Amino acid sequence: MIALATCAELPTGHLEDELAEQLGATWAVWDDPAVDWTAFALVVVRSTWDYQYDLPAFLDWARAVPRLVNPAPVLAWNTDKRYLAAVAAEGLPVVGTAFLAPGVALPAALPEELVLKPTVSAGSRDTGRFRPAAELRAARELLAAIHASGRTAMLQPFLASVEARGESALFYAGGAFSHAVTKAAILRPGAVAALATADDPPIHPLDPAPAERALADRAVAWLQQRFGPLAYARVDLLAGPDGAPVILELELTEPSLYLPYAPGAAERFAAAFRAAAAARR
Repeated sequence: MIALATCAELPTGHLEDELAEQLGATWAVWDDPAVDWTAFALVVVRSTWDYQYDLPAFLDWARAVPRLVNPAPVLAWNTDKRYLAAVAAEGLPVVGTAFLAPGVALPAALPEELVLKPTVSAGSRDTGRFRPAAELRAARELLAAIHASGRTAMLQPFLASVEARGESALFYAGGAFSHAVTKAAILRPGAVAALATADDPPIHPLDPAPAERALADRAVAWLQQRFGPLAYARVDLLAGPDGAPVILELELTEPSLYLPYAPGAAERFAAAFRAAAAARR
């Protein structure tokens, strides 16, 4: 039996009924003490979207699950977006990012419009978009709130291309490209995002541009060289100021897979998870 790990708010996951049916899998809440995780041939991390409230507990759980994908070392690396520094150091193009640890103020030189968010977060929670000329106070208040929670903040320029072209998400099942979607912008000027756990911006299927596909392929190849086989991965891209794609995030922990938007995607991921289960025997 395969288990799909989720959170208490979504006890039967989010938009992945077909995947569960393909696998004959059962849903289980990751922090439910009644679950015997050793009883499963494989545990697949899916909609565990409340991990941000107690990341140490989530990582302790991951380390204790004997047959987990993606595995615990991958989750430990990926659940704090400071991993973007390692991605940039590899030479992969990344949205320009500055990390502001607790006690560090906003720098004097700021982009015309900026995005502030915690390095540990899910679902765009505690993420704000501000124009420093008019909304500096609001930006400072969000930074203070992130720091008060004990988290590091990340500062990025707002890339206006997201409003015209959206954000591209490319999905990989067992290291092989599966499908792609485009997601509409969710950040509003001068505001902090307040998404509910299961909310999504408008989504549409996408035939990725060659440059997007090449960058995502390169990122996944590097990740698998670093960590070994990955059962699933999502590469989120934006168009940079020159139009070339840049990496916004590498989602290896609990990404929405948007399976309903791509015929055959549920089957592809189910096959990848069955292969992972076979490899763990």
